[in-house]
Amino acid sequence: MTIAIDEIAPDVYRIASFEPRFGFTFNQYLMRDEEPLLYHTGFRRAFPDTRDAVARLIDPATIRWIGYSHFEPDECGALNEWLALAPQATPVTGTVGASVVLEDYADRPARSLKDDEILLTGRHAFRFLSTPHLPHGWDASLLFDETDRTLFCSDLFLHGGEVSALTESDIVGPARAMMVASLAGPFAHGLVWAPHTQKLFARLAGLEPQTLALMHGSAFRGNGAAALVDLGTAIRELFGGGGTDT
Repeated sequence: MTIAIDEIAPDVYRIASFEPRFGFTFNQYLMRDEEPLLYHTGFRRAFPDTRDAVARLIDPATIRWIGYSHFEPDECGALNEWLALAPQATPVTGTVGASVVLEDYADRPARSLKDDEILLTGRHAFRFLSTPHLPHGWDASLLFDETDRTLFCSDLFLHGGEVSALTESDIVGPARAMMVASLAGPFAHGLVWAPHTQKLFARLAGLEPQTLALMHGSAFRGNGAAALVDLGTAIRELFGGGGTDT
């Protein structure tokens, strides 16, 4: 497996591999700090390659925090492999993720973060954002680096291709094209427009992120708030179903 490593924001490294079967990249992010944080573990079977990539940046055994958005193999499939390698590592998730998923799945207890709680790793301060069903799953959450205004977006803005690590070009158009293409296949219901979704997008846009760290595709640098508003509009048009926001 070929893995590319690029710094997409201060101390934030995108660790990416292109998967031809799916037609898009799978990205993990390493935050190099006093207490290093890995966001997305990657697949369990890809752990040796991901570990070796991290080792090009830091000693993998020094990872202190492991975060992810929601319970899927690309998000946290290799969690226990990382916990075995890094003796001080602790998973971070929300109340639902900690009690429903990680209490049984993880080999060590997780730190359960409340919505809006701050996780300090040294220079960086990360705000935990509970975002149920955005992108999907009732345990879903996102993470925002308040220090340098980077939002870790998980599956939001997913777009295809063996793309550059960082772009300042439009990412909403390619993401919308992928969503439209998905409507004709088995992944048509990966996104929903719930009664609370509009408020979630407004909250994310209100953070005014300068960098969007996507799990699939290029990271984005620019007006993150505008991109989030436009993505919310696209999702509502495609999946809204005429529901009323509350």
